[in-house]
Amino acid sequence: MIDQIFAAVAIVADPQVLLTILAAAVMGMIIGAIPGLTAVMGVALLVPLTFFMEPIPAVAAIVALAATAIFAGDVPGALLRMPGTPASAAYVDEAYALTRAGKPQVGLGLCLGAAVIGGLVGTFILIVAAPLLARVALGFSTVEYFWLSLLGLTCAAFIAAGDPIKGLISLLFGLMCATVGIDPASGNLRYTMGSVDLMGGINMIPAMIGLFAVSEILRQALSRDGRGAAEPVTEVRSVQHGLGQHLWRLRGNVARGSLVGTIIGALPGAGADIAAWVAYAVSRRFSKTPERFGKGHDEGLAEAGAANNGALSGAWVPTLVFGIPGDSITAIVIGVLILKGLDPGPTIFLRQPELVYAIFLTFILANLVLWPLGWLLIRFARHIVRVPRSLLPPIVLVTCIIGSYAINNSLFDVGVMLVFGIIGWIFEENGIPVAPAILAIVLGGTVEFNFTTTMLKADGDLLAFFARPVAAGLGVVTLIIWIFTAWRAWQSRRPSPPLVEAAGGD
Repeated sequence: MIDQIFAAVAIVADPQVLLTILAAAVMGMIIGAIPGLTAVMGVALLVPLTFFMEPIPAVAAIVALAATAIFAGDVPGALLRMPGTPASAAYVDEAYALTRAGKPQVGLGLCLGAAVIGGLVGTFILIVAAPLLARVALGFSTVEYFWLSLLGLTCAAFIAAGDPIKGLISLLFGLMCATVGIDPASGNLRYTMGSVDLMGGINMIPAMIGLFAVSEILRQALSRDGRGAAEPVTEVRSVQHGLGQHLWRLRGNVARGSLVGTIIGALPGAGADIAAWVAYAVSRRFSKTPERFGKGHDEGLAEAGAANNGALSGAWVPTLVFGIPGDSITAIVIGVLILKGLDPGPTIFLRQPELVYAIFLTFILANLVLWPLGWLLIRFARHIVRVPRSLLPPIVLVTCIIGSYAINNSLFDVGVMLVFGIIGWIFEENGIPVAPAILAIVLGGTVEFNFTTTMLKADGDLLAFFARPVAAGLGVVTLIIWIFTAWRAWQSRRPSPPLVEAAGGD
């Protein structure tokens, strides 16, 4: 093993590999910071370039781009409430609240520090526990995926949201949007209203930009007294000022987020999006001050931020060990590995172990280079908060339009963005969170597909959802959360008993 590790170090130390990691990391920073251009899209754009690379530089480029793009999505989220990537949407309200409070450096610093730590922790867990975690994930069927997706939606609506009823309204709206398009079971069209563009469903990226960014623009434009706009920031200190103390104080949250993100990332199909939402919900559930969530609380920000990059590493567990993609990025990676003659699966650890260790080393380097590049990105991007209020909304709106149009080169997506922007503004004016709606749009198709597939296999027997031990455990946890939330809501709305006069009083 020692010889194989030294051989891997020699491979990664090649100047071509190091320059490739640096160039891909810079590319990831640019793509992630532009709302609408996700990490998956960046990896897809990178694939043609990997045709001319050796195996390790090709994989290293994908790893570096994904790691930096996920973090870079936090920057527009913190400064403009425009999450650059879907994974950043889970805690965008926390980061933006800190900016509105005049402390953007706190939110951005925590995002950067948690991302680096989460990525490194996830990498070490990947190296040590890859076979074990992959073996657990391999046993999942459609039943487990149904309960896992439903548990993620439940956490977003009931735990991560403040008011469970309003969270449920947002969740049901998102699920309704997720049903638009072709029925996966029958192939019939649903709610397309004769539009060809709706046959493929509602694109999540324009919807996300509309609900978060355009709604914020409308809120600021319609706020006559200026309370809707972010407070002017007269001084933005370095993100490193006091960051070590913040991270040490939140070390438990960062560690738990890294662990949760890595474990969820190792489940095929889960990815960083679900990991961030679950980590944020867990942070709120176990926090001593849950009432501060959504108002700039650093606990959820640090925990979900660490889960993001931890999930990126965890997604490679089933990819390398069993050839099963852990998320959309590793689904693309499998094609690149096969093209380069690296067949993912158990045999790769026997035939080419030095290449596997080299991939592990690229993970470590990608997360280490994230720190200086992230610091430079923040130093450049933080000047956005100094732009006059009257100029910022039009600039942001133009960026939103470009990002929505660039996804499919379609003006229809721009229309979707504007419609969801109005809906998001209506939601926020009435205290309804928009985050559960976004997660429901993302996971709605997964929930429906796994539910339908399970019902077809079980011939309509609902007990099939509890026939397997892991599925039964996930199902019981999900149902307990629903029952407890309903009971708590009923208790809070019960009329208070009349006060009884003291004994002996007139």
